[in-house]
Amino acid sequence: MTDKPRVWVSRPTFPDIIARLDEHFEVLSEPVEIKFSAAGLAAKLAGQDAAIVGLKERVGAAEIAGAKRLRIVANLSVGYDNLDLDALTSAGIAASNTADVLNESVADYTWALLLGAARRVGEAERWVRAGGWKATEFTQWLGMDVRGRTLGILGMGRIGQAVARRAVGFGMEVIYHNRSSLPSSVERECNARYVDKTSLLRESDFLVLVLPLTAENRHAIGAYELAQMKPTAVLVNVARGGIVDDAALANALAGGRLAAAALDVFEGEPAVHPALLTLDNVVLSPHIASASHDARRAMTALAVDNVMAFFGHGPHAGRPPTILNPAVLAEASPATHS
Repeated sequence: MTDKPRVWVSRPTFPDIIARLDEHFEVLSEPVEIKFSAAGLAAKLAGQDAAIVGLKERVGAAEIAGAKRLRIVANLSVGYDNLDLDALTSAGIAASNTADVLNESVADYTWALLLGAARRVGEAERWVRAGGWKATEFTQWLGMDVRGRTLGILGMGRIGQAVARRAVGFGMEVIYHNRSSLPSSVERECNARYVDKTSLLRESDFLVLVLPLTAENRHAIGAYELAQMKPTAVLVNVARGGIVDDAALANALAGGRLAAAALDVFEGEPAVHPALLTLDNVVLSPHIASASHDARRAMTALAVDNVMAFFGHGPHAGRPPTILNPAVLAEASPATHS
């Protein structure tokens, strides 16, 4: 044991990047992926000064109750619905995320899902593997063209904007809805037009969800909203499970009230609603929109930067780049992160 601050890394990631912590910290990294119970997570956090965690780790009041030394939790994700930010802030524990470094990778994958659903790629691939390609009828595998259609985006943050910029190459009209409209300069850059939510639902040929999961946004797309959409429309969710009512979506897809869907996230993941598993007109993906080599390395590096900065090290010393509760920094004494 040393007198260095202790950092726990909850999952295996990139050893060469984590090694940047070694000079200043005692580092404990999990060698395999583990789903921790609440009690198990609390035990891991106890005695640690910092933690780098992923979405599987739900960190709230119970998990930090015995972590008297804990000063920062660095999340390996843009979203942080796995963190009870109020509980962490009340305990004087900083929290950070990995905003911005994965925008382009997620936008690329969003388009992979969108195009896959539009052109029935998943269904066709399964059919070929099953030996179905013996005699293909001329009209058997008709999909939907993307060019010239209307792309709707619900949640026009950095990732939504990256998705919108790619639509230019497909000659698409882009409409979006946020709680408020973007500056006109950003709208021009994205070739996007602000509309109300009802118009977004009714006009979109392809509707992409890129909004955070909050109490307000839970089931933002449910049976009522799905009924407002075109029966020829495609829904793409790369945001969070719980934003879509998966049972209502399965009913709409099965009943022909929606043409197709592509989902990277699910309610209750890793479980998938059983009805979705029976449908050919939905592309299913295991929450991997950010899973490119470059993006995941950048996410790990940013989490390391946040931890180092909180304790006064590295180029961002004293100023963690993507802090979620900056009030904690203002209240912390210099001794707590030096």
